[in-house]
Amino acid sequence: MDVKMETLLDLSVGDLLEQPEWLTVTQDMINQFADATGDHQWIHLDGARCEKESPFKTTIAHGFLSASLMPKAFAEVVSPSERIASMINYGIDKLRFLEPVKCNDSLKYQFKLIDVTEKPQGKLFKVEASCLLKSSGNPALVGSFLMLAILKP
Repeated sequence: MDVKMETLLDLSVGDLLEQPEWLTVTQDMINQFADATGDHQWIHLDGARCEKESPFKTTIAHGFLSASLMPKAFAEVVSPSERIASMINYGIDKLRFLEPVKCNDSLKYQFKLIDVTEKPQGKLFKVEASCLLKSSGNPALVGSFLMLAILKP
């Protein structure tokens, strides 16, 4: 069954979108993120030590790993627009890590468009995002992300 997704320019303030599939966060993903960022804390990498010393009893993903999965999730819920030349990450107004993402847990993003502002370069979209954990149903993170759509002339 084909699901027709709207483009970002078709959305209205208040529209809610949800990533269709759960994504499992594996130890390999966590290791690659640690290598890319240089953040090699044991709580992310040392499963044996986590079993003994961590309150989570397993490794956990870096908070920013969970946040960095947002663009992939957003691309799964919004179709590209022929009217947009490019999308620019404009920043984060607020980001909170509420619950750790344990190794091999799955997550899914939900998005709500909360504002659209005209800018000289295009349109600035403010999106409230929450990243839900499959294991608990609770949000692992919540934030307000800003994306600038640079429009074609």
